[in-house]
Amino acid sequence: MLRAAGGAVTSRRHRLPAALDNAIERLKWARTPWTADPATLPPVVSRRTGRPARVLVAPANFAGQGHAWVEALERAGVPAVSWAFTADDRFGFGADHVLRLADAHRASRAYQRRVFDLVASNVEAVVIEAGRPLFGRLHGFDPVAEARALAERGVRVALLWHGTDVRVPSAHAATHPASPFSPPTARTRALESVALRNRRRARGFTGPVLVSTPDLLPGWPGARWCPVVVDAARWACDDPPLVRAVPVVVHAPSNGGLKGTDLVTAALEPLAAAAVVEYRVVSGVPSDEVRALYRDADVVLDQFRLGIYGVAACEAMAAGRLVVSNVDAQVRDAVRAAAGVDLPVLEASGADLAAVLRGVLDDRDRARALAGSGPALVAALHDGRRSAAVLADALGLGLEPID
Repeated sequence: MLRAAGGAVTSRRHRLPAALDNAIERLKWARTPWTADPATLPPVVSRRTGRPARVLVAPANFAGQGHAWVEALERAGVPAVSWAFTADDRFGFGADHVLRLADAHRASRAYQRRVFDLVASNVEAVVIEAGRPLFGRLHGFDPVAEARALAERGVRVALLWHGTDVRVPSAHAATHPASPFSPPTARTRALESVALRNRRRARGFTGPVLVSTPDLLPGWPGARWCPVVVDAARWACDDPPLVRAVPVVVHAPSNGGLKGTDLVTAALEPLAAAAVVEYRVVSGVPSDEVRALYRDADVVLDQFRLGIYGVAACEAMAAGRLVVSNVDAQVRDAVRAAAGVDLPVLEASGADLAAVLRGVLDDRDRARALAGSGPALVAALHDGRRSAAVLADALGLGLEPID
């Protein structure tokens, strides 16, 4: 009964007055077992150049993007550093400083004050990712309160949202027939509460707001798109796709429920049984294994429920593979406005995926041409240059934006 009551409170946190919400957060962590303070303070010096960091990006590092943005800034001449507080390091996404989430939150107030003073005294700007706190209980686990405290010390702060942290499931379900959030589940209700809670908190923030995927732009007036970054050279492949008589079709979802793996399976199993394609599906594997899968594929199936494209699609485009996915018109319009070209992702819904793949086999030259334009799109939007320019402009660091 107590567990159920706790779950009910968690799923309704966004409805609580902010003061009560913050008090519950403090109480929750105060009652957890205490952890000894980390032996050293996290770095605020660039490990690549040895120069004092001007920018800190922290603490989510989802899909390694926090660190990728830091490296993009450094290539643009801005020393930067990334931190990651993680509950799961199975996938080994790098960062300059990695700490277990529980250890970061359970550290003493004195330690967290030392970390805050270190940041406030050394960096010019901080990018707070995903509404997650940097300094634990010091400011009530509230990243907007942290932003205000940093601003009082002369540090410029931007909030950066990745997707699930501010995507409201009920709103998505109302506009997307294949939404993974319909019908609602306990997990969906928890995601809804997190997103609404983050939005409520961010209403008190007056600094720049960035989003990593363009589908979030309509729901956040004034936000800017900071594209995800991939290492194109690492994913590049010289082998042309769709040369084999029976093409290899790969689906490697990070989250099968969100990406519509059930829809993919229903469409692909009959094609595989008829030897029209060879279908390979994997999940929960490290990035190096996914890279090998993509480079040996002809077609990569991304997602068929959310209407977006992200890191996985960019990696497959960088490899020159034909990417098939369900991408909203608004997202395609944003890409066209930013890059001046269409997104080279073949459109398909879960319902027509099998027919779309049969069409690919009927016109392989056209499909190869579409796949061949993927690396250029990645170079235009996702090699880090545009992201560094957006970050620098938002934080007042003086780089010229890319036209």
